[in-house]
Amino acid sequence: MNIALMKMWIALASMGFMFIAIIFIYLSRFKLKGFLKVIFSVLAYFFMILAGIIILFVVFSGPVSE
Repeated sequence: MNIALMKMWIALASMGFMFIAIIFIYLSRFKLKGFLKVIFSVLAYFFMILAGIIILFVVFSGPVSE
């Protein structure tokens, strides 16, 4: 597997983390109460921050020439 394909899969995983974060934020705001609400919101923001860091890595690592 070449470098460009690896970067594509890493970016796709980051988009998956963003989707998970959206689901968790929705659950924590509208469906859950109490302690589970706090846990889900903390996990959601963790996934969102992780996705942002991964996307920054992919974007700023530059183009891949093969």
